[in-house]
Amino acid sequence: MAMPLPDYYSYSMAVGDGTGTEYSTAYDGRISGVRLWEYSNAYIRGIQLRYDGNWTTPVCTSNGNPLEMTLRDSEFIIQVSGKYASGYIYEIMFVTSQGRSLKVGQPYGTSFNFYPTLDGSELRFLSSRQNGYGITSIGAHWAVYYTDDDNVTA
Repeated sequence: MAMPLPDYYSYSMAVGDGTGTEYSTAYDGRISGVRLWEYSNAYIRGIQLRYDGNWTTPVCTSNGNPLEMTLRDSEFIIQVSGKYASGYIYEIMFVTSQGRSLKVGQPYGTSFNFYPTLDGSELRFLSSRQNGYGITSIGAHWAVYYTDDDNVTA
């Protein structure tokens, strides 16, 4: 008999039209940085997360100059919000546990606001779809981050 998963995980349902190819930024470790690319005064072209010291493969495109935020020690992402319209994510903002934020894009479209449902959770990865030109939808996966030293039992 399979054991149920512990209640350390939550998912913020994807927003946007969802056309194109699936993506996931899932990687080992804790998120330690964020990079975003914007199509000139329009939608979000690309996303890249850093886990510990390792950058993931950019989602969609990495053309142009990225806007970047490096997280401090013991800082993590607790909110992802923004706007979507006309088939793309137009604006995205990451907010950290220390009150810092990175906001990229244009304030155009329908608002979304993602956050974990469990105390102590943080952003673990993003997933949804992109079409080669930009991010067409986005969802957020949250969990309590444990290291091997935390001795957690389910």
